[in-house]
Amino acid sequence: MNQGSRKLIVTHHAPDLDAISSVWLLKRFDSQRYASAKVAFVNPGDTISLEEAEKSFNCQLHEITHVDTGLGEFDHHQPEKADRQTCAATLVFDYLKQVRPEITQDFALQEIVKVVLEVDHFGEIYWPEAKETRFVFTLHQLIHGHEALDPHDDDSQLHFGMKALDCAYAEMTNRLKAEEIIQSKGIEFEIAEGKCLGLETQNDESIKLAQVKGYLMAIRKDSEYGHLRIKVRPDAKLTLEKLYKAIVEIDPKATWFYHASGKMLLNGSIKHRNQTASSLSLDGVIRLVQKLYGKEV
Repeated sequence: MNQGSRKLIVTHHAPDLDAISSVWLLKRFDSQRYASAKVAFVNPGDTISLEEAEKSFNCQLHEITHVDTGLGEFDHHQPEKADRQTCAATLVFDYLKQVRPEITQDFALQEIVKVVLEVDHFGEIYWPEAKETRFVFTLHQLIHGHEALDPHDDDSQLHFGMKALDCAYAEMTNRLKAEEIIQSKGIEFEIAEGKCLGLETQNDESIKLAQVKGYLMAIRKDSEYGHLRIKVRPDAKLTLEKLYKAIVEIDPKATWFYHASGKMLLNGSIKHRNQTASSLSLDGVIRLVQKLYGKEV
């Protein structure tokens, strides 16, 4: 592939997750060549004509990249590429690994491309979630919903999907980091009802992931700002009422919010500004929890 700057990316009308992801990968992860590239749409399988490229986009064929259409480098509809291991996004990702070898260590991006590949080959029908109505909240379904709302606005659909992929990439990065933090920094401790986890990190995804992993209670101390967040699994019998009453006496200057469910005790949230962080250490809170709920050491 010519390594010069590209002025135009071409994909098909009504772009699906694979087409949108391919454009997103080029523009976000090969920004030197593609950040300012415009996007044009053609019928599936077609290429843009030189006349249209010159007239509408002021570019020549060597400045154009087709994705998920046109039977070129980044299309997978040729017989020799028509297997379950290939889609337009995987072809673009393979190209990115060549021009930016460090991207092979971007595991969040790898996970996203794996999902796109599975969806492009209809593998999502085997997901347990596919049987539930909440499956409509998955990204490829939302893209399809966007298409139903405005079937002729390709550009709007593309930008909706790209913004969603930006969010998915940020969240995937946070989740993988949370997994690493739990394994390397998590402090396991027990109370009478079961195992709990303490964490000192800025990664807020870690507290949710700890509950997903089965920890009854998760405590996160923000390593930079000092805020504390304490959550109990929704299916747990215990509540944090005893802890709330004890902690406001010990740490009265901090801003505390006790949720009516009894499952959350929060000192710090992006939803609430100008809060006073807790002066309590993570170890101190863990000892207090053990004293109030059993298994004190």
